[in-house]
Amino acid sequence: MTVHSNPLQIILYEPEIPPNTGNLIRLCANTGAGLHLVEPLGFSLEEKALRRAGLDYHETARVQVHASLTDCLGVLGEGKEALRVFAVSTKGSVPYHQPDYRVGDVLLFGPESRGLPDKVLEGPEIQARVRIPMQSDSRSLNLSNAVAIITYEVLRQLDFPALI
Repeated sequence: MTVHSNPLQIILYEPEIPPNTGNLIRLCANTGAGLHLVEPLGFSLEEKALRRAGLDYHETARVQVHASLTDCLGVLGEGKEALRVFAVSTKGSVPYHQPDYRVGDVLLFGPESRGLPDKVLEGPEIQARVRIPMQSDSRSLNLSNAVAIITYEVLRQLDFPALI
């Protein structure tokens, strides 16, 4: 399956915590979403905690590592008229369930300790800044939980393509 035939693309911008990425490898293997990791990574892909969290799903998930966000978006946008990127941030103004998602959309998540930098959030490729509603005094959700919540909303809107 090519990058363009996945129902959804997920980008982790400079991920830091191996078990989160391992959990997301497993999520992507089970949903058909493509997973893109933008360097620098805060860990080695061979790290034990990452492999343990991903169990035996590493072989079935479509994971690509990119040297930069620009490179990643270039690969994802190749052959497309327009790439729709939804930046997920606690600074977002649009609740995650409000956009009308389409096959091939991209969800962009920032590093666990600091989220997406302003220069990324303000990029011209960003369709919308989305957020998960939560208590006003809360900092953020765990990255792998946040990705799972929004991934399943996108797939629900798409009527769960290729899933049983």
